[in-house]
Amino acid sequence: MTPTLVFDLETIPDVSGLRRLGLIQPDGPEADSVAALMAEREAAGQSTFLPHHLHRIWIVGCAFRDADGFRVRCLGDGYGVSDADEATRIRQFFGIIERHTPQLVSWNGSGFDAPVLHYRSMVHGLAAPIYWDQGDLNRDFKYNNYLSRYHHRHLDLMDVLANFTGRANAPLDAMSQLCGLPGKLGEDGAKVWDAYLEGRAESVAAYCETDVVNTYLLYLRFRLMRGELSATSHQQECDLVRESLNKLIGDTKSPLQGAHWQKFLAAWSDQKVS
Repeated sequence: MTPTLVFDLETIPDVSGLRRLGLIQPDGPEADSVAALMAEREAAGQSTFLPHHLHRIWIVGCAFRDADGFRVRCLGDGYGVSDADEATRIRQFFGIIERHTPQLVSWNGSGFDAPVLHYRSMVHGLAAPIYWDQGDLNRDFKYNNYLSRYHHRHLDLMDVLANFTGRANAPLDAMSQLCGLPGKLGEDGAKVWDAYLEGRAESVAAYCETDVVNTYLLYLRFRLMRGELSATSHQQECDLVRESLNKLIGDTKSPLQGAHWQKFLAAWSDQKVS
């Protein structure tokens, strides 16, 4: 079985980078400095969503399926945002790819998550040879690698389902609910910075984990649509996810001690595929 790695990032403004570039004041409270920048951008008719290179990676949520089962967790040790914390998360993420060469799956990963990972890897001077290989190390990667938009080693489900046409993109939350999945359960990724300022790291980690599980379940439905899974094998995979999430309820190592999985499972429809 080829391992599958589903990933999602939660990011915050790179305050130290913004200061280095002179985009905010070199000192003062970070909340006030970022708020002032956002007000300036809004007044100038610019988006308050910062360009990719001005994001710092706070949370990396991963769902991993291999012959040993299904697991979901956030990478790193705790929820610090120092350079060392961020570098550790990125190093662990690419370490999974280096060790397992998994099928990589995301929702809008090509449009956002992967470019942010690229920029932050550059900032920290991190290497990821297999991820960047386009056939120099492994000939197979010439025809199917993690970087090409039209190769499937990194499958950006949103991009593929929209037939690589941005105007047809669907939100993860809406598509999940249409397929009988819980969706985002009222959470909002646009408020991650507010959650950071309020010290709600575990809530963001829980939100990120539910995103990768929603994405993995949509990936299973995609494989069913492509004929890679039968209705029976699709149901077996869904049952495995349910069983795995049930075991995380009350787990002290899980964000919010797994309370988000109780809510997720309660919202997960028993809708069967035909």
